[in-house]
Amino acid sequence: QSTFVIERICGICSSSHPIAYVQAVEDVFDKFEVPERALYIRTIVQEIERIHSHLLWLGLAGHFLGYNTVYMWAWKQREEILDILEELTGNRNNYAIMKPGGVRRDFNDASFPGVIDRLNKLTQWMETIKRAVLDDPVLHARLKGVGILTKQDCIDYCALGPTSRASGIPKDVRKDDPYAAYDRISWNVITQEEGDVFAKAVVRIIETFESISISIQCLNKMPKGPIDANIKDIPVGEGIGHAEAPRGETFHYVRSDGTNRPVRHKVRAPTFMNLPTYKEALIGETISDATIILAA
Repeated sequence: QSTFVIERICGICSSSHPIAYVQAVEDVFDKFEVPERALYIRTIVQEIERIHSHLLWLGLAGHFLGYNTVYMWAWKQREEILDILEELTGNRNNYAIMKPGGVRRDFNDASFPGVIDRLNKLTQWMETIKRAVLDDPVLHARLKGVGILTKQDCIDYCALGPTSRASGIPKDVRKDDPYAAYDRISWNVITQEEGDVFAKAVVRIIETFESISISIQCLNKMPKGPIDANIKDIPVGEGIGHAEAPRGETFHYVRSDGTNRPVRHKVRAPTFMNLPTYKEALIGETISDATIILAA
């Protein structure tokens, strides 16, 4: 039952915390194998959610800049993504799909062609938004050189996710310590070097293309078989689990005394590490840019 509470730590990225938690529970075991199909389902939910989170961010970034056309465009497409999540899992958010040992519900393979078609259409739209953002001289003037976070700043503050990757640090849990099905498919870690707000926007936009590709690959390669190892008892011990949330590494620690509930559970969300970097990025900037620097 802990998983349902943990899922609500973040309403936007509500698969990142539960997948880190269930992997921590699975780590308590000496040897443990999650069914292959469950690993692919976990990956798909993670990546489609990443798309929705990045689109949500893109829309809010446009809103903070007074560019509400981008806000409306991005959130219209985000609705399409939430519809896909609802079709696959039954819910737009808080999917109740993760559980120690696998996943709670199977996907309907008959829905895959339609989902792939919708993801391909999103790729076409993302090409449009990428050109609109990357070629807009007003956005260049507003975002380039603003809120710069150097590579050393990221190291000093232990920044995570797009915040650090926009400063040239190629750290990504999915690549550095692969979980779910990330080591079974082809994808790239996206980085930029400038460390400004524009670079952080670029990283998130390009990452959306990678997430679409990962999701389609997993849907096409989805193995048959069981989705749950049917854990009954958790042994005494401790385990750790981490996942690459849309904002960076989410970390969970669990200690078990052999009963049906954890005796210790520690959570570290990526924002805990990223938020203090605001102190470096904001110094010397204008009040009008404070909101977008914080958002980035």
